[in-house]
Amino acid sequence: MAAYSETGPLELMKFQRRALGAKDVAIKIHYCGVCHSDIHTIHGDWGKIQYPQIVGHELAGGVVAVGSSVSKFNVGSRVGVGTMVDSCRHCPECLRGSENYCENGNTQTYASKDRDGTITQGGYSKFIVVDEDFVLKIPDSIDLAEVGPMLCAGITCYSPLRHWSVAPGKKVAVLGLGGLGHLAVQLATAMGAQVTVITTSPDKSKDAQRFGAKDVLINQSGVDFSKYKRAFDFILDTIPYQHDLDRFIPLLRRDATLCRVGVGKLTTPNEYGQMTTVLNRTALAGSNTGGIRETQDMLKFCALQKIKPQITKIPMDGISDAWSKVIAKQARYRFVMDMGMRG
Repeated sequence: MAAYSETGPLELMKFQRRALGAKDVAIKIHYCGVCHSDIHTIHGDWGKIQYPQIVGHELAGGVVAVGSSVSKFNVGSRVGVGTMVDSCRHCPECLRGSENYCENGNTQTYASKDRDGTITQGGYSKFIVVDEDFVLKIPDSIDLAEVGPMLCAGITCYSPLRHWSVAPGKKVAVLGLGGLGHLAVQLATAMGAQVTVITTSPDKSKDAQRFGAKDVLINQSGVDFSKYKRAFDFILDTIPYQHDLDRFIPLLRRDATLCRVGVGKLTTPNEYGQMTTVLNRTALAGSNTGGIRETQDMLKFCALQKIKPQITKIPMDGISDAWSKVIAKQARYRFVMDMGMRG
């Protein structure tokens, strides 16, 4: 399913994947999660792209062929592919396993220039060819249909929670309860934290508690958050829309951090007052998915803790309706394209 413009509907397109290289793995895609990033990319919210473009970076499927030098996978292996398909491999970030921060720029699963100069095409498709070093092993206990959202939304939340040492005794707030937020609550809870969800949707309160939240704050105009001043050791901000950061940063304890992982239109940046972080020596940070090693660790953690996304399966031709619901904040909580499902 390819986009031919910023505003037109996605349409079926036949195209050829690259020939299998020595270290390549050919994957038959069974499922692909639908991420808000897909929509932002096609709509030009993150800059101009080249059309036609196939998006999708939450892939799960089975190996159908391997290159002559492949050592990590066999035909039939259950595998996934997340947001990256390559990196420079030699910069300090890549060498420490942080390919997502590659100093020379990693190759994204879609809308990115590949080594041969072509533009990468993503997982809203039935097959893909990927270097084995960027393919993930899927634990047997995880349903393949539920894998995709973990490879973007899951690792995007897991990485900062680990980096800022979320652990038993910590109080964590999760801003927003969407595709990222509903996994963030489960992950932080499993790490032992006491989690509070802050959402604009009162109807999500029961879901937040079902995912493990101890408290839910409804973020509406006029609601007083003063009793939560300096209450949290860490805040994970998953909101992809412009919002008032000055409302949330004062909820941090001294020396604590608010980390943003939700990114919306680049033309509508969030702002905060000059004194907001100065008063309590708090920090405003950001985090960008995770490296291959860390993503594999996240999958093992989710398998052990029985963490999974709440998904709704859709056929390939149901993508336009799914996108409309994501934009309208009606997704509960991640759509997953089922390549074998008929509309």
